[in-house]
Amino acid sequence: MSRDAIIAAAIAASLCGGIALAQDTQNPPAQSPQDSQQQNPSSSNDPIAAVVGAWELSNADRDKTCRLNFRADTVTGGYKIDVDKTCPNVFPSTKDIVAWTVDNYGSLRLLNGQGDAVIELTEVESGMYDGFTPEEGRYILQAAAAAPVRSADDVAGDWAIARSTGKPICTLTLANTAAAAGSDNLALKIKPGCDASIIRFGPLSWRMDNGELVMQAARGQTWRFEENDANTWQRLPESADPILLVRQ
Repeated sequence: MSRDAIIAAAIAASLCGGIALAQDTQNPPAQSPQDSQQQNPSSSNDPIAAVVGAWELSNADRDKTCRLNFRADTVTGGYKIDVDKTCPNVFPSTKDIVAWTVDNYGSLRLLNGQGDAVIELTEVESGMYDGFTPEEGRYILQAAAAAPVRSADDVAGDWAIARSTGKPICTLTLANTAAAAGSDNLALKIKPGCDASIIRFGPLSWRMDNGELVMQAARGQTWRFEENDANTWQRLPESADPILLVRQ
């Protein structure tokens, strides 16, 4: 081969290599799903992290509710769960729940001390699970932040104040009318025969405040109640001898 032919062949090879390199740069090889996940770990969902936090457990009618707090602390069989102490009164099965986990099918399992599922729940939409047992019927579990908040219309009516023994010490009416012109509070009327402790407190009005029921006296003192279920509220802070508000 002549000198000129050798030089021409070398130039052609160089040009072909440059074109191939440009094509490779513009069209890099496709990544496998595994490569993509390694470069962007946040792209894969974490079913455990999605559950951690405060949730509300209720029945289908939502006239029975209680709170559960799912934690990320590991325990035998799963992760730690805090069950509100009012839950066993509403759903007796919850007294045995000590842990939780998510199985390979995405079901949320609430476990007893032996690792057996007391309640199994299936995700029906983001932030909501559904389950069923023959003993307690249908359950709905939803993120506490998304749970409906009771309105004054839901709560207005006749109630009794009772000690933990359940014996009423006072009956009253929570009206759905303003306590006074221009007031944000609603009228409250105590019925005759109330215990001296309620008379001393002397509630005259009430309101709903971020899901809590607040009774207010003439001098500004307040009693706050948290919902145990639709028919029972408990005074805050909790005490050894709780004061309950029970629907009549």
